[in-house]
Amino acid sequence: MWAVIKKEFKSYFLSPVGYVFIGLFLLMFSIFFYTDVVEYGSTNFEYIFYSGATVLTFIVPILTMRLFAEERKTGTEQLLMTSPLSITSAVLAKFIAALFVIIITELCTLMYFGILCFFGIPDIATSLITLLGFLLLAMSYISFGMLASSLTENQIIAGIITIGFFVLSWFLPNFSGVFTSFSLINLFSKFVYGQIDIADTVTFISFTVMCILLTIMVLQRRKSVR
Repeated sequence: MWAVIKKEFKSYFLSPVGYVFIGLFLLMFSIFFYTDVVEYGSTNFEYIFYSGATVLTFIVPILTMRLFAEERKTGTEQLLMTSPLSITSAVLAKFIAALFVIIITELCTLMYFGILCFFGIPDIATSLITLLGFLLLAMSYISFGMLASSLTENQIIAGIITIGFFVLSWFLPNFSGVFTSFSLINLFSKFVYGQIDIADTVTFISFTVMCILLTIMVLQRRKSVR
């Protein structure tokens, strides 16, 4: 499976996808660093991620929309179906490769932390908890994006489904408090304040696992039909 992870990871940087994702991510975070931190003379590193979480909603599909939709459209999905590698391993490999891109990008944000250290003493504990929460949020986003990609051969449709779901979950709590626990961004907000909520952490992990399992089921069903 490690060979597939390396192959998938390299594919992000053998095409513009990885560079576009990281470029957009850091561009928006640089803007938030100025507007949310520098302008207020603050040393709160975590404030960048509070705004950055909304950006993740719109740029994660850049990573995920091609994962299965492209293979289905080009016909290379047949190789996946007949490969000695199990579908479960293939799905996990694609998930981990996309997650590696997120981790690298998240590590790049530490340069903002370094800048803040010159002007004050950022709260290290809160910063680390925020990074953890952001990673959990990213895992949830990747897993759903991967599921959406497995449902269609059109990358654009996969991207629209992914963004639409995240935006819907974002605004649902405005209509009823019942939906608060279904809003991934709302769950992440507690981490920004330095709080590790076990229930929220379990929700993130459960959502990620559920989407991965559903993706495997979709591909297994398609394989059995063939």
